[in-house]
Amino acid sequence: MKYSLVLLMKLALPLKDPIPIFSLVLFIILLAPIILRKFRIPSIIGLILAGMLIGDHGFKIIEKGSIDLFGKAGLLYIMFLAGLELDMNEFRKNRYRSMVFGAFTFFIPLTMGYLVCTYLLHFNFMATLLISSMFATHTLVAYPLASRLGITKNEAVTVAVGGTIITDTAVLLILAVITGAEAGNLNTEFWVKLGISLAIFATIILWLMPMLGRWFFKKIKDDKTSHFIFVLALVFAAAFLAELAGVEGIIGAFLAGLALNQLIPHTSPLMNRIEFVGNALFIPFFLISVGMLVDLRVLLKGPEALIIAGALTLMALSSKWLAAWFTQLVFRYSPVQRRVIFGLSSAHAAATIAVILIGFNMHIVDENVLNGTVVLILITCLVGSFVTESAGRKLAIQEAAEKHEIPDQPERILIPVANPERIESMLDFAVMIKDPHASTPIYPLAIIQDNAAAKESIHASNKMMEKAVIHAAATESQLQVVTRIDLNVSDGIARATKELMVSDVILGWTDKTSATDRFLGSFFGSTLDNVLQSVWETVYVCSFQHPLNTTKKMVLALPKNAEYELGFLHYLQKMLMLAKQAGARLVIFSAPNTKKEIENYLVQSKMSIEITFKDFDGMEDFLVLSREVTRDDLVVVVTARKGTLSYNAYMESLPGKIDRHFKDNNVILLYPEQTAIDYMEAGIQPEDLTLAPIQEQLANLNKLGKVVKRIFKGKK
Repeated sequence: MKYSLVLLMKLALPLKDPIPIFSLVLFIILLAPIILRKFRIPSIIGLILAGMLIGDHGFKIIEKGSIDLFGKAGLLYIMFLAGLELDMNEFRKNRYRSMVFGAFTFFIPLTMGYLVCTYLLHFNFMATLLISSMFATHTLVAYPLASRLGITKNEAVTVAVGGTIITDTAVLLILAVITGAEAGNLNTEFWVKLGISLAIFATIILWLMPMLGRWFFKKIKDDKTSHFIFVLALVFAAAFLAELAGVEGIIGAFLAGLALNQLIPHTSPLMNRIEFVGNALFIPFFLISVGMLVDLRVLLKGPEALIIAGALTLMALSSKWLAAWFTQLVFRYSPVQRRVIFGLSSAHAAATIAVILIGFNMHIVDENVLNGTVVLILITCLVGSFVTESAGRKLAIQEAAEKHEIPDQPERILIPVANPERIESMLDFAVMIKDPHASTPIYPLAIIQDNAAAKESIHASNKMMEKAVIHAAATESQLQVVTRIDLNVSDGIARATKELMVSDVILGWTDKTSATDRFLGSFFGSTLDNVLQSVWETVYVCSFQHPLNTTKKMVLALPKNAEYELGFLHYLQKMLMLAKQAGARLVIFSAPNTKKEIENYLVQSKMSIEITFKDFDGMEDFLVLSREVTRDDLVVVVTARKGTLSYNAYMESLPGKIDRHFKDNNVILLYPEQTAIDYMEAGIQPEDLTLAPIQEQLANLNKLGKVVKRIFKGKK
């Protein structure tokens, strides 16, 4: 009996027990998008509608306070992801455009709102200023839709996100001024305190936080769970510091995303975890909490509520549309891009309700304005989601149509693995340089020597490859493990390259060889030498001492005539992609002619990346690099095989010099794709060092000896 009573109390509405509350919300997150997808309604709207039904103004199943924590965490997560996914190079390139859009989307709603509130609704000055600033705010409710459609790198989305931060920051500063004025503290001390606190806050977030992140990722390399918890802690700490500085926490969360942007590559396992947790949990909770604010019954409380709700909603949508339209005219965007900007900037939610609630609690506005604002939130979230879904899909189709055709030979990356400790770093590198649109997997290769212990070696290699499979799964990358049995490593790599039609080979840097290996290598060549003589595709020889995401600067050294090699554009594209993924500034050392070719490629590809060029006469000036490189830099040196256009005899000593001068750096020695050549040297050609030709020559010599012997016998 007592048990039944306790159970009924737990199931009484509104729910109080966190277990059924959490269970119900999870089922809503699961089912709402699935059901509404059949009616072609964006999942965001489904979650908002679900919040309306279960909240205080619906069936009163859950009190809003029950999920406030997750709701606010979801809002901070949206702003954090917006900063984290922002392409910093595109943002720097378009920062003036973001400022222009931010000015439009701030001043147009502010001006129109002032006129309507003063001359139509007849509010006093303080209420007019508060409501007008509310029109200028917007929340990136539809940003997850843009992220799902893959258009976050488009200039329209970048400009919209940048403008959001500008206008919301301005509005929240106005709110701080209004609250200071109402409290009677609007004096010199107030302005000085606000300025100093904001300066300290910005310094901590944008300067100290990246330093702390780089140190943490270097010290804690393999604990992926700790990486995620560390990032999450920084986000909420930044939001708390923002509130201490006198602004809303969403500003701190966004700045935390900007601060960590260069430390979390977009293709990394950590980024995948962050997006997964946000999209699966935090953001849906926020959208449900937004729906729980909506009370449609306010429309039945008389004409005044209807007039205020209609005026506020019409003013909010029309002013944001005008801001997007002026932005389109100024920068000559397409109508689809204008609609994307409008869709992203039209939704009012978090900052809007924060502004109005503060005004309501301070008796600056009455209940009618509060209820009208709640209706405004519902309608603008619906409009913003529909417009972003529709226009974003069209924009994604346009971008897909404009992309270059995929070449006949697909991109295939091969990673011969001998050391289990290097698997993760080499896989991370492969994922960073891999074309995100290529459907081919990455091929880790295990080479087993053909001897009596081959069977045991296969079992050992399979266990070693399990680590690679687990790591690749965290990045959602396709992986196809390959095992080859061969007489030696170089032959195994060469055969796998031909069989799989590989385009890129990633090798680990081998610096520990036995005396016997060095002695034999002086006569027959090292494993790398033998690979380079039989594999003419792009080869990367990598030595990674630190995680690639901690790279501050990437130094790329190119030899003379590098632009004439067959694989020049291929590896150049890979290196530019690597710099973007690592969030590193790129410094290129090259000859003037090579610089021109790179600049032409950048213009044609429309790739935004921060590049500094420095003259480089050739590999003889290799020591010049050591003066430009610091401990946190990635050094990439492009070399060449013997007999090719960019080859120089000085390149023979490059591995030793690199190992001596950059032993604490991440280093890549890059051999570009080149046409196979038959070059003659004094002595035996490399292709004659295989067993079959030697046996054939010995047989011919034996036959010749017999013929000579017969001739001499005949003479006798």
